[in-house]
Amino acid sequence: MRRLPGIAVAAALAALTPQAVGDRTPEAGPTARRSDAPESRQAVFARVARTYGVPESVLLAVAYLESRWDANNGLPSVSAGYGPMHLVDGRLGPELRRHDTEDPRGDERRPRPPVVPAAQAPPPEDTLHRAAELTGITPARLRRDPAANIEGGAALLADHQRRIGAQPAADPARWYGAVARYPGTTGTGAGIGAADSFADEVYATIRTGAARVTDDGERVVLRAIPDLSPPRLPTSAGLRRAAAPAPDCPPALSCEWMPAAYRRLKQGGYGNHDRYDAPRPIDYIVIHDGETGYDAMTRLSADPTYLSWHYTLRSSDGHIAQHLRGSDIGWHAGNWYVNSRSIGLEHEGYLARGAWYTESMYRSSARLVAYLARKYQIPLDRAHIIGHDNVPGTTPETVRDMHSDPGPYWDWRHYFELLGSPLTGSSDPTARSVLIRPDYARNRARFTGCAKSGTCPSRSTSSVWLHSRPSEEAPLVRDVGKHPTDASTYSVYDQAARASTGQRYALAGRRGDWTAIWYLGQKAWFHDPAAIRTSVPATGRLVTPRSGLTSVKVYGRAYPDASAYPRGVPPEKLTPLQYTLPAGQFYSLGMTSPATYLRAGAFDPSHHRIIRGDTPYRQIQFGHRIMFVRAADVRVISDEDRR
Repeated sequence: MRRLPGIAVAAALAALTPQAVGDRTPEAGPTARRSDAPESRQAVFARVARTYGVPESVLLAVAYLESRWDANNGLPSVSAGYGPMHLVDGRLGPELRRHDTEDPRGDERRPRPPVVPAAQAPPPEDTLHRAAELTGITPARLRRDPAANIEGGAALLADHQRRIGAQPAADPARWYGAVARYPGTTGTGAGIGAADSFADEVYATIRTGAARVTDDGERVVLRAIPDLSPPRLPTSAGLRRAAAPAPDCPPALSCEWMPAAYRRLKQGGYGNHDRYDAPRPIDYIVIHDGETGYDAMTRLSADPTYLSWHYTLRSSDGHIAQHLRGSDIGWHAGNWYVNSRSIGLEHEGYLARGAWYTESMYRSSARLVAYLARKYQIPLDRAHIIGHDNVPGTTPETVRDMHSDPGPYWDWRHYFELLGSPLTGSSDPTARSVLIRPDYARNRARFTGCAKSGTCPSRSTSSVWLHSRPSEEAPLVRDVGKHPTDASTYSVYDQAARASTGQRYALAGRRGDWTAIWYLGQKAWFHDPAAIRTSVPATGRLVTPRSGLTSVKVYGRAYPDASAYPRGVPPEKLTPLQYTLPAGQFYSLGMTSPATYLRAGAFDPSHHRIIRGDTPYRQIQFGHRIMFVRAADVRVISDEDRR
C-alpha cells in the first residue's frame, strides 16, 4: 500500500501517570523487570524487542498500524482486539447484529421491513490466548497491561518467524513474512493479498517513521529508515482478482470482488439492491459501523433477502470486499434519496463494544474514500462524507428510528487527516460559524447504554453534548423528532443532542466557557473553554428564512414537485418533517441539491429512470443530521455579506 500523506506528530497531551509494568508474579512472563519503577512505553518496545529478537522498528510499526500505540483503557476494539498490539480474544466471538427499526431502503412506496437472517461466521484467530501460551502471561493481564500486551505481540511475531522457517534477524527487511502473518489473515486467494498489503503498509510506516503521544500520555517515536526495502515473499497477488471482476479500488489496496445477491424472491419482489445501468449522480459517501464481524457482513451481503452496501472493511488488516458497482443503488442508509445518490461503506465492528477502530481499517477506508471522491468529484467535507447517523429521516414517522452509527467513537478528525483534507477551520476571529473540533484524545464525553450496568467506559469521543443553557446541569436540548414526548438522553445510541467533529454550525452566542449554535430551531450550548477549545472559527455560507417568512419547512429529501413527473409516473409525496427553521436563525449550507427522484422497483433495470425537477434545495446542517430546505424559502449569506 502507498501511505496517505500526513502521519503527524500529535500535540502533547496533559501529563498522565505512566503505566507501571507491575508486580513480580509468576504470570509476569520472561521479560519481567526487577523494579517497580515506571517504564515508558518507548522503553518497553525497546526492551521487549531485544528479548524476543524482533527488530524494534518492526514491533513499533506493527503496533502503530493496529492501535497507533494506544492502550485504550484496556477496552477491546470493535473486533475484540486489546492493547497496543491488538491481541484478539477469539473467544468473545461476533455478536448478533444490533438492528433498529429503520427501513434501510427508505422508500415508502416499497417498504423493506428489516429482517436479520442468521449468518454463521468462524471466530477470529485467537491471538490473545496464543500470546498467553507463548509468554506465560495471563490473558487478563495481556488485556489490561500495555507492557504485557507489547510482549505478547513480540512473542507472536517471533513465533511467526519461526513457523515460516526463518531465523531471527536484526535486519527489519527479513521479517516481511512474519509481519504478513500477524493480522491472522494469511491463507489463499484474497487472504494472501490482504497479508501482503498489511506487511507493505508496515514497511511503508518504517520508511517514513511516525511519532505521537498516546491516549494515556506516552510519547512514542518510530525513527524513519528511508531506504528499507524488504524482499516480497513469492505470494500470488494475482490470485486476489483472477477469478472475478476487478474491484473498483485503488490499486495498492487489498480489495476483492464479492458480489451482493441480485435475485427474484419466491414471495415476490427481488433483492438485495437496485441496479442502474447508466451513470448516476453521487453526492455522498456514507460511513457505517456494521454492528457485526467482517465474515458475517460479507455473508449477509450475499443473501437476497437482506440489505446491501458497496464495500465492507475488515478491522484486523483493512482488507476490503466490494459488493456493488458504483452505478448500483444499495439499501443501506434508510433514505431513498440518499441511497440513490451515495456509496455506502460498512466497517467491521460495534458502536458500543469497546468501540475503538484499528489504524489499518482507518487507513484503508480513507484511501478508498479519497479514491472514490476523486472519481465522482465529491468534496472532502462533512457535508458529503457523512455517517449513517447524519442521514435524515424521510417522513415525520421515520425520524425516530434512524440509525446512530458509526457513533461518537469514530475519530473523524484523524479520518480527515488521512483523507488529506484536515479539519482546519478559519483564522478569522469574526467568523460567523464554528467547526466542531474537540481534541479526540482529551474529549471524554460521558455516555450510557454500552453495558447492562447502563454506563459506558470513559474513552475518547468525537462528540460534544448540547445543553439548553450554558451549564452542565442544564437539560440537553430537545429533539421533537427523536423524542416527541420525552427528553434527549446521554445514550450512545441517541444523537438527538450532540454535535460531531467536522460539522459546521452558525454561531449563536458565547458566554464564558460556553458557545451557542443554532440547532434544530433553538440555541444549543456546548462547553468550549479557551484553554481546551472544542470548536474553531469557520467560514462558509449560511442560510436564513427569506424576508417575510416567519419560518421555513424542513425536509428529509429533495424530491421534485408533482409537475416534474411524466404522465404515467405517480408523483412522490414530499412531506415536511416535524421541524421548522425560524426567522432570525442561521444554518450552515452544505450544498445546493438538485430535485431528483430515481424511480426503481423493477428487477429489469431498463425500467429505472431519474426524474429531475426545477426546484433546487439547500442542504443544511440542521441538527446532528443533514436536512433540506427549498432554495426559494431561504436567502444565502456569504462571509463577504457581513464585511
